Amino acid sequence: MGSEAHSDARSDDRRTLNVDSAGVDEIGIVPWPNLFRRWLGRRVPIEREWALLLVVLTALFTVGFTITILVVSLQSIADELGSSVSVVSWSITGPMLAFGVVGPAYGKAGDLWGHKRVFVGGLLGAGIFAALTAVAWDATSMIAFRTLSATLGAATGPATMAYINRLFPSDQRVRPLSYWSFVNAIAPVLGVVAGAPIVDAFGWRIIFAVQAPLCVIGVLIAFWLLPDTERQRDVRFDVRGSIALALGAASILAGVNQGPRWGWSNPAIIGLLVVGALALRWFVAIERTASDPLLPLQWVRTRNIALPILSQSLSNFAYMGGFLMAPLIMADVLGYDTSRISLVVIARPLTFAVVAPLASLVTMRIGERSTSMFGAASVVASMVLFALVSIDSALWFVIIALALSGAGVGIANPALTSLVADSVDDRDLGVAGAMQQLMNQIGAVLGAVVMTTIQQATESGGVSASYRVAFTVAAGVAIMSLVSASFVRSSDATGTIS
Repeated sequence: MGSEAHSDARSDDRRTLNVDSAGVDEIGIVPWPNLFRRWLGRRVPIEREWALLLVVLTALFTVGFTITILVVSLQSIADELGSSVSVVSWSITGPMLAFGVVGPAYGKAGDLWGHKRVFVGGLLGAGIFAALTAVAWDATSMIAFRTLSATLGAATGPATMAYINRLFPSDQRVRPLSYWSFVNAIAPVLGVVAGAPIVDAFGWRIIFAVQAPLCVIGVLIAFWLLPDTERQRDVRFDVRGSIALALGAASILAGVNQGPRWGWSNPAIIGLLVVGALALRWFVAIERTASDPLLPLQWVRTRNIALPILSQSLSNFAYMGGFLMAPLIMADVLGYDTSRISLVVIARPLTFAVVAPLASLVTMRIGERSTSMFGAASVVASMVLFALVSIDSALWFVIIALALSGAGVGIANPALTSLVADSVDDRDLGVAGAMQQLMNQIGAVLGAVVMTTIQQATESGGVSASYRVAFTVAAGVAIMSLVSASFVRSSDATGTIS
């Protein structure tokens, strides 16, 4: 009996091997795509989801990494193109605005017509315009190609979120979402850190000459491996709502971003803010009567949608504002040189990378509410420590302040994102992810502008004191993030809100 069982087991093993090798034809050519699909789907069904996750996250990183990579090299680029830093800076501002603003439209398009189409099309467009950026002939063409590349590449954000929420059951989403949050946060940070040495060594054009084929490779892999998502029938795309939201968000973000440079009393700034407010009011009016709204207005009144998104946006205010202010306070107050600053600021993304995956395991045990509150509290502590920085502060003190910021967002974001995903219908997962992307972008822009403006406005009272005021304000905003997180409700192991 045991011998027969052993024989049957060996026979099963042979049958498994035969399945893997069944596609080899008579002349010995191995159809690797078919074998790889079978290996993913039959031999390691659990790992298949993680392989697909790696595909979409790699594409997301490829797009996000270049958003900020030119920020420290604007002067040399302006000199090469015969322009000015104020003009060339739009190669940073334009992509940052576009990346957040168009997300909701992409999310809805993916929910309607399939996220694979949107993901592949957006990544291909990003690669095409990256190649054109590499051969840009003046500042205008470079800015236009960079903005178009980011506009199309923004499709990868909501599509990636939608794939995560479809590939993993609700009780297992926190861990992959921690990797998604990590890529979203680390890509622009690494862009800033790596930008200067890459540009100094190879020139700025090589960045986009390399990005273009990477995007094409990503397109081929995604087209081959990614499954199609379901498509909604008899549902119309909310064109008017998409236009109104994009116009409103873009106008307000542009006005806030350029306010410190042009002056808040500048007619152009006032005009942008007014247009933005009117467009958002128009958007709300459209959504109230739309048969298939871009953004269901009941989300604003839903505890586990509105509050997690608000908490993330407020945390991002402090996180990104602090990211831009930290190198300045190290240079102006502590007297660190550029090399030392570049090494020290890595403490934040490194902490994020270590903490985020581990935090997902904790979230599964103690719930999203407690986890997100702890993360927000860590961001508050980070801002308070930075507010206490003085000329006598030790290096370890600054490293702890940076690490707390990275750990806080790494802990809170996956938990809050998971709560939102559990609270919306599957057909709205793309839009929900895109709204989080937009609100995070708004928080980042506001944080950078408000903290910089406050620091500059209070500098007459002393350099250290001016940074203290800016980081104190950021701490106050982070406290509001903590309060928002305290009102969410954790889900149980099956994803049900409790």
